[in-house]
Amino acid sequence: MARVGALSPSQSFLCAKTKHSLSPLSYSSVSCSRDRVGRQFGSIRAETMATEKLGIKIEKNPPESKLTQLGIRKWPKWGCPPSKFPWTYDTKETCYLLEGKVKVTPDGASESVEIGAGDLVEFPKGMSCTWDVSVGVDKHYNMG
Repeated sequence: MARVGALSPSQSFLCAKTKHSLSPLSYSSVSCSRDRVGRQFGSIRAETMATEKLGIKIEKNPPESKLTQLGIRKWPKWGCPPSKFPWTYDTKETCYLLEGKVKVTPDGASESVEIGAGDLVEFPKGMSCTWDVSVGVDKHYNMG
């Protein structure tokens, strides 16, 4: 049987015949091969998985191909030092954090969403929240 456990992108796993044990990430490819003693091993290539919490969508460390496809490096940049301030999104904003660490707390929520360097984040139109910036932010952003 296959080993079960958390898998990182491109991590190998043991496979038995055609049964594979995969984590909850989505995968772009799965393949099996044999080692020197005839055991079958598989390799997988994970695609990043977006999560959503409190209406905020986050994709951790998206591949460079996705950043290029979205044209993120051509988007305007914005930054701020450590601070705490209220913010309302008049339109949907997608941003990619180059640097920083932020806790975003939507109005009325008792929980926060943590975002940081390497995160591709989408804030919905109409969201009011508080940004608590613990490490200065440098980001690319796109409104709409």
